[in-house]
Amino acid sequence: MRPVQFWISVFSLTTAGFAQTAPVPTPSTKAAKTEAKIAVEAFAQIPFVANAEISPDGTRVAGKFGIDGQEVISSRNLFDTKEKPTLLRLTDGTQAFWVQWVNDNHFLVSLVALDAVSRGDWPVSRVIGIDRATGKVSKPLWDLRGQHASDVLWIADDGTDDVLISGQGSIYADEDFWPSVYRVSVATGRKRLVVTGKPGVWDWAADAAGKVRVGVGYVERGRTSRLLYRSADEESFRAVDSASARRDERLSKPFLFTSGDQALTMRDNDKGQTSVYEIDLKTQETLHTIFEPVKGEVEGTIISSNRETLLGLRLSSQTSIHWMDSALAELQAQFAKAVPNGNVAIESMSSDRKKMLVRVDAADNPGSLYFYNTDIGQLQLFAHINPQLRGKRLAPVKLIQYKARDGLEIESVLTLPAAREAKKLPLIMMPHGGPWARDTLTYDYWAQFLANRGYAVLQPNFRGSTGYGTEFMNKGKGQLGLAMQDDLSDGVKWAVAQGIADPARTCIVGSSYGGYAAMWGVAKDPDLYRCAISISGVASLREEVNAFTRYVGGSLIRDQWQAMTPNFAAVSPINAIARIKVPMLLIHGKKDITVNHEQSERMHAAMMAAKKTVEFVSLPEADHHFTRQADRIVLLSAMENFLAKHNPAD
Repeated sequence: MRPVQFWISVFSLTTAGFAQTAPVPTPSTKAAKTEAKIAVEAFAQIPFVANAEISPDGTRVAGKFGIDGQEVISSRNLFDTKEKPTLLRLTDGTQAFWVQWVNDNHFLVSLVALDAVSRGDWPVSRVIGIDRATGKVSKPLWDLRGQHASDVLWIADDGTDDVLISGQGSIYADEDFWPSVYRVSVATGRKRLVVTGKPGVWDWAADAAGKVRVGVGYVERGRTSRLLYRSADEESFRAVDSASARRDERLSKPFLFTSGDQALTMRDNDKGQTSVYEIDLKTQETLHTIFEPVKGEVEGTIISSNRETLLGLRLSSQTSIHWMDSALAELQAQFAKAVPNGNVAIESMSSDRKKMLVRVDAADNPGSLYFYNTDIGQLQLFAHINPQLRGKRLAPVKLIQYKARDGLEIESVLTLPAAREAKKLPLIMMPHGGPWARDTLTYDYWAQFLANRGYAVLQPNFRGSTGYGTEFMNKGKGQLGLAMQDDLSDGVKWAVAQGIADPARTCIVGSSYGGYAAMWGVAKDPDLYRCAISISGVASLREEVNAFTRYVGGSLIRDQWQAMTPNFAAVSPINAIARIKVPMLLIHGKKDITVNHEQSERMHAAMMAAKKTVEFVSLPEADHHFTRQADRIVLLSAMENFLAKHNPAD
């Protein structure tokens, strides 16, 4: 494999400062009294900043910024308006996933792009290092010829620019296929081998001192995983635990090493909720219960910059973050009290935890980002996430529950058009992607756009969704295209029974897995919907599952999908064209690295051959997430025009 090439260009742009003292807006509980149409361009605007991270000294912000309708990487001084920000533009479909400071002068960016390999285009991952002062870009491990080299295990907290990154040396089944761990200088890209790759081991973890302590191995033939461990003063790894994917067993990889052989890890409790425990790594014995959620489950962690302290836990419930640190918990409570009708989240903190970025938003507004200094106690406005929608209260959003036909309770997000009585409205059924995901009470620009055009939008967390425990997620097994789809149909019937929806004006719209559900919905229940819109959708399940061979550990992902249905062909929309009665719109970007553009191409060709009503919007520069404003405008406009024709709101 040739060395991977990501397409980037570095340039400077003088931008006005953003730090300005401003009161925190208190969201109103009432939406706008008028239902004036807001321009497509406003909803399509790229967020001014996303994935924002504050520097260790609390003086700068790095993240993904919306500039000239495109997403770029930038770092900016919070206070000095004369300091020119350095920006890095990503081109040719390269996508950035996260931004992370290494020290006050350098930060890392995770990149993924498609690259030509013998059997087609594969998603390839790398990281780049950026000097915030000069804009100089380093390319750690770009000389490796494997598929992935972007797993950052550890970042030094002593002000140096050293990090640990694991990466594959080859795409072929030889000794270089399994990722090794390197100590890398972000400034220069120079590397030193720390741990040589071991057969079957694809994942590594390091402690706060930067010593690699854990490896996760996998034997594809038996679908068996194993946990390798060494103590801080040992050199060799040994197996301490194993799990069989065929028996639905999971390994507990530690996320924080505490003392000696002890570590924190996430495991299911006896109710099937992901919780946090302290364990003995050598014996795998549970020593202490750190946190078990009352509702939902733990989905992520917030750890101190020195990787020695668990500060907080990200929860699937609407409370979002549970702070383990008492000072942060008290501060969060103060923020919540100041903004009772909105969401307030501490997004990022300096290394001393005195300076932080705080996001204030709501399900009916994209919100704003503030700078906060605990020594001063005053929020300063950094930026509105969407300047065109600043201060606007959009369509009201709430959580509802309904029962599926077998009695299972389904939680759903309901968005209603403002200033319209919630009676016999045109309805958009909008299932989420994944399917291992869920929708929450957060701002959704698609749902708000559709509500602004007069539609009620229902987003059910159907069985198989995450965030409700293992039992609920496992109810999706064997039910893809069956009970999972029935949960959506039952949501439509609930909305009709409540008098909210007009049964003659219902359309199903979704992206990725949701795009699959949109296509399959009008095949499985041809008389329920008036039309369908599939965005980046999967038409042939078997082809999509086969595509997972492009990934390390792809067999595990294939097994997950195969557990979802006994027969891919029987529940694939491309095999059910004859049952489709209603018009369909397909939208797909050619730079999509998640779902192949050919999925929509083939569905369109099959619909045309069968003389079905179908439209296809192919966007040559769009990725899976539509990170360019020009593509979002086309997307939203196409949806609006198609719905006006086939499921009008008026």
